[in-house]
Amino acid sequence: MKVRFVEPAILLSAFAVSLISPLTTQYVYRRIWKETTNYSFAPDSNISECQKNKSNPIYAAQEEVQKKASLFSLQMEMSGLVPGLVSTFMLLSSSDQHGRKLPMVLCSAGTLVTSIWLYLLSYFAFPFQLLIASTFLGAFCGNYTTFWGACFAYIVDQCKEAKQITIRIATTDFLFGVVTTLTGLSSGYFIRELGFVWSFLIVAIVNTVNLIYIIFFLDEPMKESSSQNVTMSCCEGLKALFYRTYMLFKDASGQRRLLLYLLIFTMVTYFTVLLGVSPIFTLYELGPPLCWNEVFIGYGSALDSISFLTSFLGIWLFSYCMEDIYIAFIGIFTTMAGMVMAAFARTTLMMFLVRGPLLFIIMPLSVLRSLLSKVVRPTEQGTLFACLAFLETLGRVIASSSFTAIYSAIVAWYPGFVFLLSAGLFLIPVISLWVVKCKGQSEEGNEALLVQEEPSEGAADR
Repeated sequence: MKVRFVEPAILLSAFAVSLISPLTTQYVYRRIWKETTNYSFAPDSNISECQKNKSNPIYAAQEEVQKKASLFSLQMEMSGLVPGLVSTFMLLSSSDQHGRKLPMVLCSAGTLVTSIWLYLLSYFAFPFQLLIASTFLGAFCGNYTTFWGACFAYIVDQCKEAKQITIRIATTDFLFGVVTTLTGLSSGYFIRELGFVWSFLIVAIVNTVNLIYIIFFLDEPMKESSSQNVTMSCCEGLKALFYRTYMLFKDASGQRRLLLYLLIFTMVTYFTVLLGVSPIFTLYELGPPLCWNEVFIGYGSALDSISFLTSFLGIWLFSYCMEDIYIAFIGIFTTMAGMVMAAFARTTLMMFLVRGPLLFIIMPLSVLRSLLSKVVRPTEQGTLFACLAFLETLGRVIASSSFTAIYSAIVAWYPGFVFLLSAGLFLIPVISLWVVKCKGQSEEGNEALLVQEEPSEGAADR
């Protein structure tokens, strides 16, 4: 029996990604710590692992660990850059003709192989530098950006009304947030009670279940187009992918094309800065003056994940009294406020309070995805999400590389500087979104332009 509910696949993937990310970061951090200081973390205490007294010799050692951990994170990101960009663009662009399941299957297979490799790496205590090889190989199958791009395109394929798209995407983000919140709360206990070996094995099992669900239970609603262009050569297929991307912008009217450019730029810049600064939180919390252990890291991750729930509620409530574009503004400004607070957080209580302004951090992403999906035709959804995923992957690597390099360079001087930098960079999507708003007012409302142009073009096609 086939079903058309992609949400279970998203939730299983969300659990795996939200668990493996802090696991990998802390596993690498502990391996580097052991190599640098010649002793392991104490399982029930964090006193010996993090010193706040600068006169203590361990203080200098932990700064060195912070630098090495951030630089290794940079190397991992760079290793998957080129294969990730190529696979993301090709898989999502071709999904308009060959269906949405193909990128989902390949991405799930890639994450399964990566999680199995992490399990073997921790079980046999292989050199942790081999993680770079697994990142490189896994990127050929796509990454989580590719997977979620295909899932969002799958959802949009089933929506008949513009309002339904916004609610469906926001609901998906809400469910994603519930899973990641629960996973974040438990991630520290996974490490403390089960250890890294069994935790990585659990991630591998979840990825296996997800792959089975997608292959055997998830229906493909685009069967009628899956047989097209089967006899194309690889070269012709690549040309067709680039041609569809070119036509996505060429076929649009002048006003719609400008709107498309501005919305994509806003979406990518916001996403890029957000993904660049997010990994720094864990490193910042592990070091002085906070010196968090794995349980506090899990609590912080859970509070971060609550933003998916609060962002969904925010969109649901604010949509009754304001336009979508104002909802995006609220999300960006509150995120800026949270980053400024994080830059000056010196106590555990303060770092938990930082999550307050970040409760609406996901709202701009959900709103911008919805607005973009209304600008293009139904047959162009895969190409649109391919462009977004391609740019997001590129931006994520560039931002992560830049932020980790900056953090490793200034961690001894002022580690909170990266949060101030991110708050300043968030002004870029604010400005571009304001241009969208001003342009929309000159055209009698940007919401009208978004919703009304699509039916007219669809009617012309029919």
